[in-house]
Amino acid sequence: MIPDDRLSAYIKSLDTGNTPILETIEKEAIEGDVPIIRKDMQTFLKTFLAVKQPKKILEIGTAIGFSAILMEEYNPCECHIDTIENYDKRIPIAKENFKRADKENTITLIEGDALEILPTLDGKYDMIFSDAAKGQYINYLPDIKRLLAQNGVLITDNILQDGDLLESRYAVIRRNRTIHKRMREYVYALTHDEDFRTTLIPVGDGITVSVLV
Repeated sequence: MIPDDRLSAYIKSLDTGNTPILETIEKEAIEGDVPIIRKDMQTFLKTFLAVKQPKKILEIGTAIGFSAILMEEYNPCECHIDTIENYDKRIPIAKENFKRADKENTITLIEGDALEILPTLDGKYDMIFSDAAKGQYINYLPDIKRLLAQNGVLITDNILQDGDLLESRYAVIRRNRTIHKRMREYVYALTHDEDFRTTLIPVGDGITVSVLV
């Protein structure tokens, strides 16, 4: 079997880059030690968007706006993205990045805690991308399911938690055990819910792709 680091390095070597504004924001994020979606996740999203072409997207976890801009830039069809962020230090940066990318009319930033915001939303989304507080994924799920359109897709990032998900809870650092427990509950709930068709894919830090059937 090919070691994971060799496989990851080879995949990354094939990356063709992003649009100039995304390259700029990514460089700034790396310099500022701000986490954004990994290269292989970026590639996956771009391919997925080309296939699904969702017209209405909900993102849970804006950070500095990189992934929202990427989804708008690489979606072949016109779309609108609602994105939720609670961290007040990153909200103004995200707003500025949306302005720089000329996405103010196609991306709406909703400020606040997703647990409080999600119940207030209505309508249906063709795609939901969840990349926020990992320990809250299980708590987001009822509203996510309500907000997904029929045949809509939920993509959840950072499922494997740098490998912690595969370990016994006793092998995980004590401070991470609650997240470990909740993430396992979340993955189990997704894979055993008869309304979803879910697969776990080892892209980046692991993702689940769930289709509401």
